[in-house]
Amino acid sequence: MSTGATYGGSSVGAGETYAAGGPDTDLNAASPLSTAENEALTTLSTPDLSVFGPDIVAKAAEQISRYPESRSALLPMLHLVQSVEGYVSQAGIEFCARQLNLTNAEVAAVATFYTMYKRRPCGEHLVSVCTNTLCAVLGGDAIYKRLTEHLSDDGTPLKHEDTSGTPGEPGSITIEHAECLAACDLGPVLQVNYEFYDNQTPESAVELVDALRRGEKPAPTRGAPLTDLRTVELELAGFYPEDEADFRARIDGPSAAVETLRGAKLAADRGWTAPAMPEKAPELPEVEKK
Repeated sequence: MSTGATYGGSSVGAGETYAAGGPDTDLNAASPLSTAENEALTTLSTPDLSVFGPDIVAKAAEQISRYPESRSALLPMLHLVQSVEGYVSQAGIEFCARQLNLTNAEVAAVATFYTMYKRRPCGEHLVSVCTNTLCAVLGGDAIYKRLTEHLSDDGTPLKHEDTSGTPGEPGSITIEHAECLAACDLGPVLQVNYEFYDNQTPESAVELVDALRRGEKPAPTRGAPLTDLRTVELELAGFYPEDEADFRARIDGPSAAVETLRGAKLAADRGWTAPAMPEKAPELPEVEKK
């Protein structure tokens, strides 16, 4: 193809404007994704929703009934589908969209925004190591590094949200680094299925995950007794055990530590009190108009 006329009568782009044809490229071979992942991305398919049985449909309807606008139930409903499969699958996206009369894109936008919704299958337990500033300085980075190496099956350290073992099977563990877990007074901390284990060291963290792999459930430092991730997801969706004793055990666990209450106790011992609120709030200063 020769050079063509362009705006203003000038010509640019001298020479050939196309490349000679060559052999077809094997896109699967050139892609960093697996063949199965490429096929999943390029093949239109309807997710199988059969995993969400009548009991889950009924729970979804109950969630919707709690809100004046049905779409407000999306966050707890994502926890509900995560309690079924251990993550938010494409089928879970479709399920939520149908229940709430939303588009898949609207649901996916929320599911991919919040870090507590996982897009890959998780282990029986989710271990979250705080690596924010204070915990990191106190040893959180060292704990995370040690666990990613210790949980490796082939000598290659695990990465964020990688799983040791078969996802969902007993003893399997998904590891992640977390931003602030709001326990700076007890750092470095980690959580197992969102329950706290305070004042950790690399050695104590290794002992903890080894116990989890053996099927044990070491008691958290505070909070509810430890259970598996899917059970916790069901509770985050708003569904607790019907047995009263089990229910009370889940919600009445100790939540404050001595360190947490130290400031309040010091104030009480020394008689410190906050100034009383004035009966009339002070007038706001007037802003000079220009």
